[in-house]
Amino acid sequence: MKNIAKISIIVLVFSLTSCKDNKTTNQNDTNTDATIKEQSKDDEQLYACPMHPEVTGHKGDKCPKCGMELTEPVVQNEAAHDHTDGSHNHDDATTVEVNNEAASVTQTTFSTNEIISDYLKLKNALTKDDTKGAASAGKVLYATFNKVKPNSIDAKLKKEYLDIADDAKEHAEHIGDNSGKIDHQREHFAMLSKDINDLIKAFGTKQKLYQDYCPMYNDNKGAIWISETKEIKNPYYGSQMLKCGSMKKEL
Repeated sequence: MKNIAKISIIVLVFSLTSCKDNKTTNQNDTNTDATIKEQSKDDEQLYACPMHPEVTGHKGDKCPKCGMELTEPVVQNEAAHDHTDGSHNHDDATTVEVNNEAASVTQTTFSTNEIISDYLKLKNALTKDDTKGAASAGKVLYATFNKVKPNSIDAKLKKEYLDIADDAKEHAEHIGDNSGKIDHQREHFAMLSKDINDLIKAFGTKQKLYQDYCPMYNDNKGAIWISETKEIKNPYYGSQMLKCGSMKKEL
């Protein structure tokens, strides 16, 4: 019995010693992990020179300008963290910005320049009573409208453009198909001029243009046209009343 009691005491002492050793080991591991994390945090933390705040580095480094130790903690920008903390990094922000610019470029590639240029050639032909020239210019304008890719237009203005273009193409086609019938061409030119005016109002133009007005055309109901010069040259009457009309406004 005494031997059994002695053995029991030895086992108990051994067990207590093992538990204590395991506890000590776990505490040491925890302390080691905390130390590593703290060191890692210290490595990430930047410090600035008290005299030259633009100079940054790790704690204990010396400022190359004055030799002072870098002691002022630099506040880290939250936006610089990765996605693990739920925020966006700088690269992501840059990518979004570039994509937005690319989308903007795609949506603003449409230009009214060629359409207006073709319209002005048509207008100038009518001021000279040149029905064949007007027909030729009408066909060119019709083709120019057909070359436009609607997807190159801002989505908010796409429908407005399509409405204007559909109407304008119809009038340009009539003018192109009716060489020798200048009165008929001028009727469609009056409606075409309204479309071109609406197009300029919606999309603008880099060219200096003028909206002119003939009060006598269409039984004194009047009609506008767009011109590249301040000088009045009436496309509705040509040589018959070339100077009839006035400039309403600059576009």
